[in-house]
Amino acid sequence: MRTVIKNTTAITLDEADRILSGTDIALEDKRIIAVGETPTDFAPDEVIDGRDLVALPAFFNAHCHAPMTLERGWAEDLPFDRWLNEKIWVAESALEAEDVTWGASLAAAEMIRSGTVGFGDHYFWMDKVAEVVAQSGMKALLAWCHFGIGDDKEVGGVSFEETVAFVEAWDGAAEGRIHTTMGPHSPYMTPTAVLRRFAVEAERLGVGAHFHLSESREQVQNSLERHGLTPPAYVAGLGLLDLPRPALLAHCNAATPEDQVLLVAKGAFVAHAPKTYQKLGMAMPPLPEMLARGMQVGLATDGPASNSDFNMLEILRLTGLHWKGVLLDPEALPRTQLLRMTAQTSAAALGFPESGVLEPGRPADLLLLNTTAPHWIPRHDLAAGVVYTAHPGDVAYVWCDGQLLYRKGEFLTLDIERIRWEAERRAFRMVGKPMSSLRAYAG
Repeated sequence: MRTVIKNTTAITLDEADRILSGTDIALEDKRIIAVGETPTDFAPDEVIDGRDLVALPAFFNAHCHAPMTLERGWAEDLPFDRWLNEKIWVAESALEAEDVTWGASLAAAEMIRSGTVGFGDHYFWMDKVAEVVAQSGMKALLAWCHFGIGDDKEVGGVSFEETVAFVEAWDGAAEGRIHTTMGPHSPYMTPTAVLRRFAVEAERLGVGAHFHLSESREQVQNSLERHGLTPPAYVAGLGLLDLPRPALLAHCNAATPEDQVLLVAKGAFVAHAPKTYQKLGMAMPPLPEMLARGMQVGLATDGPASNSDFNMLEILRLTGLHWKGVLLDPEALPRTQLLRMTAQTSAAALGFPESGVLEPGRPADLLLLNTTAPHWIPRHDLAAGVVYTAHPGDVAYVWCDGQLLYRKGEFLTLDIERIRWEAERRAFRMVGKPMSSLRAYAG
């Protein structure tokens, strides 16, 4: 498939931070062929009028629990311990494999609709999520969450060996759009012996690990009392930060300065999910400090049970606004730095380091935003418009690996009507709500 986007404005996110007006972008198969002048012998299958549209690299969501769309709005205005114990784990006790299929499908549609083409997922029945990724045309790094406290206590009774088999079976699937990784829940939940087994299996299969780390001061204190080490130092000693692929660590809210130096040395990636921290009343990770030390921090939504949605545009905005306000510094976290954190760093965290720049030879992972709505006018600074003005409704086109996934309100790879119906009826079943108000799917 050959496509030309004519006369658009491109936020390239290249090293020079170029924003090109009135430019053309040529796509062929999975790659960007040209940004600027289209080759004279290039014969496109489709030409898109790019006037009043802005092109930029598509977003990547560094950490989420995609099927938890089924629990969106179910556990509101509660402290973290009650949110988790009284609501989330109760609902998940009724979770079935097919629920994961439709919860992940709903998440995929929501992400595509807001310009996200890749995500790092950490949940259960990840073979079902992998099937959704393959069908949707998205990219993903998938980790099957395992607590390691006994098969009878795992969601679905799934064994350690089954999660490892998933990693081996699906890594590199969907023409390389799916990467897999080990998924221990966390050092505070998963026993030491099981964490060691994860490290051994990751080494054998040539993969990494994705898990929760240092989410609170309480976790850090408990780790010091139990192991004499902070959580990052503890997992480093178990080999989980020296795997063939870099570790992806969710949150690190309470990472100490020494922990941050360690994680930089290990080349780990950290997923930063500010909306979850704000909504659950958690301490915000020291993001400026992390970045100043050279940590690789990608932006993330976390799961919709805690943050409510998958809108990476909102995550960009919240991150910038929070730190400008806290530091009383309007120059903190410039707009292009925020864009790079989700278009480049998050992509690299998921194993797609070539994504995140509009230039020839790069993967054709990009989106077009319509800038004609009143909230865009006047269009003095389009990068600022993306970060502080844009809404998902402005997303007009989305490509992943050169495949067009979304066009002007139309999902091209997903049956959105069936997804909405299946997801809602399964969500109601999980929490014991009557389904009498649901209309039957007519597809």
